[in-house]
Amino acid sequence: MYIGIDVGGTCTDAVLLDRGLVRAIAKVPTREDLLSSLLEALDEIMKGIDGELVERVVFSTTVITNLIAEKKYDPVGLILMPGPGLSPSLYRFPTDTYIVQGAIDYRGREIIPLRLAEVDQAAAELAAKGYRKVAVVGKFSCRNHRHEKEVAARVRWNYPGWHVEMGHQVAGQLNFPRRVVSTYLTCATREKYEFFVRSVQKAITQRGIKGAIFILKADGGTLPLESSLEVPVETIFSGPAASTLGVQALTPPGETAVVVDIGGTTTDLALILSGQPLLASRGAQVDDMLTHVRALAVKSVPVGGDSVVERVGKDIIIYSERLGAPYCLGGPLPTPTDALRALGLTRLGDLDRAREAMQMLGEPLRLSVAEVASRVTTRVIETITREIEAMFSRWEQEPAYRVWEVLQKKKVRPSTVVGVGGGAAGFVSQIAARLGCYPVIPPYAPVANAIGAAVARPTLQVTLRADTEQGIYIIQEEGYQGRITGRSFNEEKALELAKEWLRKRAARHGLEDIEGLEVTRREVFNMVRDWVTVGRLIDVTVQTRRGILYHVGAGGRHEK
Repeated sequence: MYIGIDVGGTCTDAVLLDRGLVRAIAKVPTREDLLSSLLEALDEIMKGIDGELVERVVFSTTVITNLIAEKKYDPVGLILMPGPGLSPSLYRFPTDTYIVQGAIDYRGREIIPLRLAEVDQAAAELAAKGYRKVAVVGKFSCRNHRHEKEVAARVRWNYPGWHVEMGHQVAGQLNFPRRVVSTYLTCATREKYEFFVRSVQKAITQRGIKGAIFILKADGGTLPLESSLEVPVETIFSGPAASTLGVQALTPPGETAVVVDIGGTTTDLALILSGQPLLASRGAQVDDMLTHVRALAVKSVPVGGDSVVERVGKDIIIYSERLGAPYCLGGPLPTPTDALRALGLTRLGDLDRAREAMQMLGEPLRLSVAEVASRVTTRVIETITREIEAMFSRWEQEPAYRVWEVLQKKKVRPSTVVGVGGGAAGFVSQIAARLGCYPVIPPYAPVANAIGAAVARPTLQVTLRADTEQGIYIIQEEGYQGRITGRSFNEEKALELAKEWLRKRAARHGLEDIEGLEVTRREVFNMVRDWVTVGRLIDVTVQTRRGILYHVGAGGRHEK
């Protein structure tokens, strides 16, 4: 038996799969007391089930995605050490940024000493502005993190209550601006993520479940839940990845479709081409900033069934925030869900309260309940359709999309829109019509995220870093350092060595089917001295295959 649980900003969805059959589903409100929501969902799907029968539990969550989309996090200041090169004035980060002297080169050697007096001044100015969280990032900290550790220690000494994140602990890849953004977002969301993880662990323990616990990553792979505490930023788009895998599992193999997951707080967009989710080649994008997070090509739009709707003058505005349940469910303000209920497009909530919500909006404008409700739903549909059109411009630039077009032997867009999530039934038909596509709402659409999490293929990765001049290599996940023999060690041999280590690691974790290993990162830097190449720095990361274990349908599972 497998359990999948998706913790959203509005609802917590859970599903129990028994040999590929959906045995039980649950949808409960996500409360501030997250533990109670998790326990209620588990109790609903595990009636009469012994916890020891559950082989594994996989979680996904939109909690972090929603925090970022709605910008509901404490301010984070930046202390950066970019060293020589690009002018600091060209960096555009969304917060107060302080540049301090100190630099490490690409080999990990100190070339400019750190000036701690500048660190003290930067921290004092951040403190005066009310900051209590700081991200510290050096350009080549993934080669040598000494400067980052010295700055972080200095800030913590002067301000013991502050939360400080260091870039080298968040992302080991080069590309300084992306590491800054990844560290910034980690610092902003870590506390909420740790609360989420501890609530999950407590709920699983209380229900006697002994199986392995994983969380879905942004690329559709999985991480052991405890390990994810080291890299919470990897789960930024966990929720959208779950909905994409859910659609992949609930539709026939080989389908091509736009995925529209309409939740209470956000609407998540993704693309499946010939049965495979489209991967973002440049990493996850948050607003206009790129991160180091490897992710599916998804977009979270800050509008959902519970978004606040207000009248401003003669206009009706839908805000990108949720302030509680819909009015028809006892909430404080009108929402798109109230509009759907008033129009008879959903049976959720009290009809009289939904009509009252629309009347509050429409009465000053002399509009009927039906007219206001139609205007609200049209705004939602227009917003989502516009975002899908904008995403197509990005999707079509992805290498995998271009390959797919070549295989189709013509330039074509997907003709199917698959709707999942609580708001899908009320909106997807009209969204598809505006795009000139066919609408599809699969079985179990309201809990597709939980199904996607449940059937996600478990993944492992190995990161190898080699220095051919020094003749050593390091396996980051194993904490192992070995010797390189011979001068012919190159990128291909590094990949083979990394794959060998991954196979050993997978065998220890009971993963037997590891065909189709993915190379998720490969970087090579030549080291030149006196005009002669004296060695290479080689960084490679390999991962077991992502995807779903099987398709889920009314007749049971279909092996993938």
